[in-house]
Amino acid sequence: MANSGEKVIDTRLGKQTVQMDKVIHFPKGLIGFEDKKDFTLLQIRPDTPFLVLQSMDDPTLGLLVADPYSFLPDFQIKVGDAEQTLLQIDSREQVAVLVTVNIPPGKPEETSISLSGPILVNHVSRIGLQVPQVDEKRSGKVFLNATGGKEEQE
Repeated sequence: MANSGEKVIDTRLGKQTVQMDKVIHFPKGLIGFEDKKDFTLLQIRPDTPFLVLQSMDDPTLGLLVADPYSFLPDFQIKVGDAEQTLLQIDSREQVAVLVTVNIPPGKPEETSISLSGPILVNHVSRIGLQVPQVDEKRSGKVFLNATGGKEEQE
């Protein structure tokens, strides 16, 4: 039985016990899921750069995400003043950047990361925000090759 500091949730990875201080609140939700506000990050395996951004309320909503800097060390995003205020950012060190990952069924060689809607998480305040990028240099899709490196960009 979970105590008040934790909650057991159903996920595609099975039942998971989540510490409530690890819940990330998205005041605006995520694009396409604006009504879902609370998420947590689940590690799939210790040896992979991929995580699941799991809804606390919907077991079917878990987005595969990764740190884009694992694949693109020079990746840059534009974050406006309003977004910084909403995220309660005092310093760059407070923010983690995540991008969504797509692995087509049966085609792992076509794995890609989407750069058009990075997800920012203030790990101090536990607030998250998806920040769409409109600049062509900061958007698009990057296909990853079998070694995890950048292959091409759309």
